[in-house]
Amino acid sequence: MQRKISDITGEEAAEADFVTLIVRQHPKVDQPKRLDALPSELDQLKPVGDLVVVEVRRPDTSVDEVYVRYADFAKLIPDSVVDGAPGTKGRIPGTRINGKH
Repeated sequence: MQRKISDITGEEAAEADFVTLIVRQHPKVDQPKRLDALPSELDQLKPVGDLVVVEVRRPDTSVDEVYVRYADFAKLIPDSVVDGAPGTKGRIPGTRINGKH
């Protein structure tokens, strides 16, 4: 039986007991990082519910990903506006290809 050591607490357990935690964004690192952890070690990580993730694309081609609380987002942009907005895949409504709709 393979054993592993937690990157978080140093606790040793069977390899099958571990989960992989991918840190995708962190203010102190510039690339994703992988950690081996026991599920019980993650109990203190409480998910932040009702988040809206917005990608902001600027004219200079820079792109930022912004995380905001749903309540704050909804104050600025109503659900009806988001619901009625075009999707990101496919042709934009009203565009022409070879002069045809």
